[in-house]
Amino acid sequence: MANYLIRRLLIAIPSLLGISLVLFLVLALAPGDPFGELAANPNVPPEVAQALRQKFGLDDPIFLRYGRWLLAMLQGDWGFSFVSRVNVDTLILQRLPATLFVIGSAQILALLIALPVGVYAARRPYSIFDQIANTFAFIGFSLPTFFTGLVFILVFSIWLDWLPFVYRSDLAATGWRWYWENFRQAIMPIMVLALFQAASMTRYVRSAVLDVIRLDYVTTARAKGLGERRVILKHVVRNALIPVVTLVALQMPAVFGGAIVTEQIFRIPGIGSLLISSILANDTPVIMAVTFVFSCLVVLFNLIADLLYGWLDPRIKFG
Repeated sequence: MANYLIRRLLIAIPSLLGISLVLFLVLALAPGDPFGELAANPNVPPEVAQALRQKFGLDDPIFLRYGRWLLAMLQGDWGFSFVSRVNVDTLILQRLPATLFVIGSAQILALLIALPVGVYAARRPYSIFDQIANTFAFIGFSLPTFFTGLVFILVFSIWLDWLPFVYRSDLAATGWRWYWENFRQAIMPIMVLALFQAASMTRYVRSAVLDVIRLDYVTTARAKGLGERRVILKHVVRNALIPVVTLVALQMPAVFGGAIVTEQIFRIPGIGSLLISSILANDTPVIMAVTFVFSCLVVLFNLIADLLYGWLDPRIKFG
């Protein structure tokens, strides 16, 4: 296991370097100037704007700038935000917990919905339950998160007045009241992401269980007298989860993309809203750092998926 982890980490290094190079080139060649508004301000002398450009090396060759950025990243210096006037790593560390909490909770809730619904639907294919589950799965997968979020706000915030539709990071409550208010304002964004993910996962779980439940070793397990519950949990679900784990890992970029939209709808002070505001302000150091963090998280989740394969299927050995 240790050798496998080391090999995977060594493979991830050139992958992340390639991703960072592509991101840096795209941002460097994109139109716009982070100091454009400063240069257009008549109260700012031209020599001041030019001095700032020289300080941050914006007029240097692209590959020289990339090498300087990469060396700084390796030393723990993620750059300086042109808009917020603070270090980029400080901004990200302030926003990342909210995003990870929403995404992590949504993924857990999606699995808790998709696994039992998909397994039960596969055990009774083409039944009333299976048809209802498939219908809701198609509806949930077809509706984008921004539409579902607006519907949730309309129903639960405006009509019923149960939940706040604006996520506040400056709650005045303390103690258990603070935890409760944070939970209430996180319910809708978590549900929006969870229902979207659960819809697609349910279809994959159902399909995977249908493929496994018809195999010979499942019939043999039943012939040996094993209970149906044990056959389903130990022999069917465990093997059927392997393609589902692959799906979850491959969907992580889409999950983060959906989180960006959801954070904008509910005004969550997460890393997604930070990325949108930085793009609008042309704050390239923040854009570069946030997209690189997203890339690192995607690589990490793929590594976790590979490790889960060995736990789900004992035939997989990590040499």
